[in-house]
Amino acid sequence: MRPPDGQVYRFDPGVLCLELLATGGPGEFARFETLREPSDLTAWAAASRLGGCPELTVTEAELAAVRDLRDALFLFTADHAHGRPWNPRHLAALNAAAAEPPLTARIEPDGTRAWAPGGTGTQLLATVARDAVDLFTGPYAPRVRECAAHDCFLLFVDTSRPGRRRWCAMERCGNRAKARTHRATRAATTDRRAAATDPEEPGAAATDPDKP
Repeated sequence: MRPPDGQVYRFDPGVLCLELLATGGPGEFARFETLREPSDLTAWAAASRLGGCPELTVTEAELAAVRDLRDALFLFTADHAHGRPWNPRHLAALNAAAAEPPLTARIEPDGTRAWAPGGTGTQLLATVARDAVDLFTGPYAPRVRECAAHDCFLLFVDTSRPGRRRWCAMERCGNRAKARTHRATRAATTDRRAAATDPEEPGAAATDPDKP
C-alpha cells in the first residue's frame, strides 16, 4: 500500500473481497480513492488474488457500481468487526451484486486456475460479492477485524493458525505500537528512578546534614 505519509508496506487482508476495501471508501476515506477510471479497476484485478482477467472490459457505469458496493461492504465489514448489527441496506446491496453471473473460471493445461477471457465489470463485482458471502457465512467470519491501531481503519480476516493477528501489517502499525510501548516503558522507568533519588519526593530517604 502507498498511504499519504509516503510509507510503502505490504498489507494482506486475507481474502479477495477485503482487498477491494483498500482502494478507497465512504466519507472521509474517499481521500484514499484509487479507482478513478475503468483502467484502474482492471489494474486492481490483475494485482489482486484474481490474478488478472484477460480482456476484461469495464464501463464507467460498472466502475461506479464497484465503488458503491465497495463503500457498502466497507461499512458492513466494519460493523461486523465491531459486533454491530448489519445494516439492511448494505446487506441488500451485497446480495444483489452476488446474484449476478460471476467471472467464469477454468483450468489451464498446467493445472492452474484462470479466468475465461472477456469478463465484464459486472461479473468482476459479482465474483467479489460472492467471496464476501463466503467470508461472512463461513468459519472465518469471527476473525474479521479492524487494525488495532487507534488511527488505522484497515479491515482484514485473520487466517493464521494462532488467530492472534491485531495489525494491518507488523512493519507499519505493529512496529509503531511496539515503539510506543518501548518509549512508555523507558519513560516510566526513568520517572521511577528519578523519584527514588529525589529528596523532595515523598518516601525519599532523608539526609542528615550533620552526618558525613
